[in-house]
Amino acid sequence: MLHWSLHPRTLPLRYTWKISRNASTEKVNLLVRVGREGNGGPAGWGEAAPNVRYGETPESLQADFARLLTAGLPHVEDEQDLQELLHTQQPAHALRFALESAFIHYAAARLGQSVGKYLGVQAAPGPVPTAFSLPIMEPGAVPEFVRTHAVARFPLLKLKVNQESGYALLQALTQCLPGHPLLIDGNEAWQEPDSLLQFLEQTQTLPGLQVRLLEQPLPAACTDAYRYLRPRSPFPVFADESVTDTAEFAEVARQFHGVNMKLMKAGGYRNGLHILKQTRAHGLQTMLGCMVETSLGIWSALQVSPLAQVCDLDGFLIVRDEPFGLVQENQGLLTAQAALPALHQVPPTVI
Repeated sequence: MLHWSLHPRTLPLRYTWKISRNASTEKVNLLVRVGREGNGGPAGWGEAAPNVRYGETPESLQADFARLLTAGLPHVEDEQDLQELLHTQQPAHALRFALESAFIHYAAARLGQSVGKYLGVQAAPGPVPTAFSLPIMEPGAVPEFVRTHAVARFPLLKLKVNQESGYALLQALTQCLPGHPLLIDGNEAWQEPDSLLQFLEQTQTLPGLQVRLLEQPLPAACTDAYRYLRPRSPFPVFADESVTDTAEFAEVARQFHGVNMKLMKAGGYRNGLHILKQTRAHGLQTMLGCMVETSLGIWSALQVSPLAQVCDLDGFLIVRDEPFGLVQENQGLLTAQAALPALHQVPPTVI
């Protein structure tokens, strides 16, 4: 019988992480472990980063986990058993990913395979370039943030914006780093497309502005507004919150130019791969994103990174004293350790 455990982990952040809908100085993620009870064999680890946008909290994920234990999680014998249980019980997306990834890491270790081989994904040919995200801050704080965190080393920068200070933040950043490729992330801050288009028109007057894409500026529910925006936006528009674990991709293609797939949001490797496949099949650009995560979650995302055109996998760089060291960053390039994750620095708390 398999033994499953859940370990909450408080993650202090290097700075206030502010986006259009909230701000935080720490996160509480949950680490899942699975292995055979008492035999000292391989174990698999996965990470859940709760997303308040979808009503996920550490407490709700812990309750989901307890319910799954009662529903038969310890008696799962293979991945099909696990998928059937998750389909029936429908836990939160982030917990689904943690459970599935932990099991797949465990299964790959038992087979002596890499996770990529187990999933049927070809390994990345080398280090993976990542974007680096700047939170919303006072525009006057941008130059010091750019210097302190040496953000110019990253090939792409993502700037979180809202309606109130978005233009001033872009102005401050382009003055510091003219010509540096940017991703603009609105996190659903605008409520209707015309005011957004006015903002975009204004930004185009900024000297040195180079925008790679615009991410989820309107609420996911504004489907008509996205159809209106798509042909009018001066920048490619990417879906984030609009594509979670399910989506009708023909409709997504009418609203967006690309999709940001996050494994936490997709609810697992398998559905994440499905989303990437459908994104490409409908002529959309592919992006791979993350939440604020330890290097365990980022290590997992890197296993499928060859399938994305843009990677935004900086979540572990926001964590102060990141605990596991499974991924290294050098000059904006990420390298994942070759071995499967085997974590030892976990708190004693077990749910």
